[in-house]
Order: sequence, then structure tokens, then C-alpha cells
Amino acid sequence: MYETVLSVLKQHSIEYKENFPLKSISSFKTGGNADLFVSPKSEEEIIWVLKACKEQKIPYAVLGNSTNLLIADSGYRGVILRIGKEFSQIVYKGNGRIECKAGASLASLCNFALKQGLTGLEFAYGIPGTAGGAAYMNAGAYGGEMKDVLVSCTHITPDFDLASFEKEDLKLAYRRSVYTDSPYVITSLTLQLREGDPTEIKAKMDDLFGRRKDKQPLDFPSAGSTFKRPVGYFAGGLIEECGLKGYTVGGAQVSEKHAGFVINKGNATTADILQLIRDVQKIVFEKKGVSLETEVKYLG
Repeated sequence: MYETVLSVLKQHSIEYKENFPLKSISSFKTGGNADLFVSPKSEEEIIWVLKACKEQKIPYAVLGNSTNLLIADSGYRGVILRIGKEFSQIVYKGNGRIECKAGASLASLCNFALKQGLTGLEFAYGIPGTAGGAAYMNAGAYGGEMKDVLVSCTHITPDFDLASFEKEDLKLAYRRSVYTDSPYVITSLTLQLREGDPTEIKAKMDDLFGRRKDKQPLDFPSAGSTFKRPVGYFAGGLIEECGLKGYTVGGAQVSEKHAGFVINKGNATTADILQLIRDVQKIVFEKKGVSLETEVKYLG
């Protein structure tokens, strides 16, 4: 079923792997294999692959660093396009404006801003994942969000054209954007920051990273905060109040360090993690009357 796609990949010398183990790139370290795993180096290569998938009616998914993703144990029957290091260029355009490709890591983006003496992005230091993923879900922490600094995003449309959305069209909200429920593929973004004192910027970055290290279970595979923040509450607080710290299903566990994190304690399967999430949602709703919605996305 992949003849056309494989022909396009070979014709344009696009890097790919067959039967690729997705757990190797998953921050949860779970999940099965993908039939085809493609690493495009340009927008043109993405378009060629998407057109071939559409022609053969082959499912596809676009991933960044897979840090907010739970991948099915059965893997993915289709094509995975990884927007990674090949899309990591960052350029300073002057007057506080930065343009970066969607595959740039948030860590590298924050460090780039620091070198330019630009403030406004410190909140993102320590958030795993890519700039594109952060724009996709309007990532945020410690009182800051991508919507505070995002000016525009360039993307590939369902008709395979390059286009862009300005800030007012991005529909940025809590862990949502115009891209969350659409087939657009983000390829780059533009940020507007402010001039600041590099010493103060570095101190704030170090402070926030230190807080993460102290409070979050960074030494275990996870996808960061598992649940969205319910209105008027904190998910971790509700879970802890229900006595669920340390709650375990198979190799999955509610972190004993931070109840808002579900971790892979060791050899967990995606099925273990999903069951644990369902159990937590059920118990919190029964005891607190609050519905917890997952921040983590499921692929499979």
C-alpha cells in the first residue's frame, strides 16, 4: 500500500525508515512501531509526502519531539512525519523579533533569546518539546504562555500551499490554538520579545529550571503534566487530595513527587498508562466532582 509514498521518498532522497520503533522517540518510552517514519528536510519534502499519502489514502501524523504524546502499543499504521532537527534554524530579525523553524527545541530557542539579550520567553525554559509543538498547544508555565510572544505561524494547508496565520487568527487559548483540531502542518513561527538584561534573563531561566527540577519527576519518562488545569483547581492538588500519589497500574504510576505527573516507573505499556489515567479521572470525579481532561494526546 506504500508503493507511491516509497517511490516519492526515493525519488527525492527523503530520509525514511520502515517499521520504526516509536518508543525510541516517545518521552513516555512506550508505544509500538510505525510503518513508515519520515524525516523531511524542507517544506517541499513535506508537501511531496503529504500529496503521496493523500493520493493513496494513507493515514499520516506529524510529530515534533513526541513529548506530549502517548503512542498506542500497537504502533501506527501509516506515515509519521517527524519535524525535528532538520527544521531547527533560528534567526534574529532585529527589534526583538525572532523567526524559527518548527523543529527547533524550546531549550535552544530560549538560549538563543538569551544570547540576543531578549526577554519574554523565560517561562518556556525547561519545557520539553519543539517550538512548533509549543505553538500548536499554546504551551505555558509559571505565568507565561506562547500567546504572550507569538506573532505568526507559517504552515502547509490541506491543499499543499504555504500560508500563514497572524496572531489574531491563531485563536490561542489554554492549551489550544487554531491548529489543535485542523490538518495544517506548522513549519515555522515568529516571536516578538523585548530587550532585557542578560544577567537577569539567565537568573530567571535558572530559577524556573530549578523549580522544575525540585518539584517535577524529571528522572522518569513522562509527558509532563498529564492533565489540563480544571477551572478553579489544580489537577495535581485534586489527585493528591484523593490519596492517589503513588497509585500504580503495571509499570505506570502517579508520581510520588508531583501528583499531576503520570510516569513510566519501569517497563510500563501504553495500556498501563491509559488505565491509570482512566482510574484517576474516575476517582477524582467521584470524590471531588471535577472532570479531569488530559493534556497528553493519544496516537494510534
